[in-house]
Amino acid sequence: MDEQTPSPDDATGLAGALADKDPSVGLNAVWALRNLLERVERLQVDNARSQGWSWQQIARALRVTRQSVHEKHAARRKAMGMEA
Repeated sequence: MDEQTPSPDDATGLAGALADKDPSVGLNAVWALRNLLERVERLQVDNARSQGWSWQQIARALRVTRQSVHEKHAARRKAMGMEA
């Protein structure tokens, strides 16, 4: 990350960068936002699974197919010892 790329952990900097007129700053902010969104999704999928939610329930909440959410998260969770 260079000095123009906001950290996904810096919400204030990220919000400002998203509104910046400089495309390199704005596009770097889009990258950071995608990174943050992926981290939040992993956290919430893990939270839902630990509370007994089915893949179908998670898919419905994310407005995607059960297959897509399972393909995206099941292998990662299994590798981390979170799924049997």
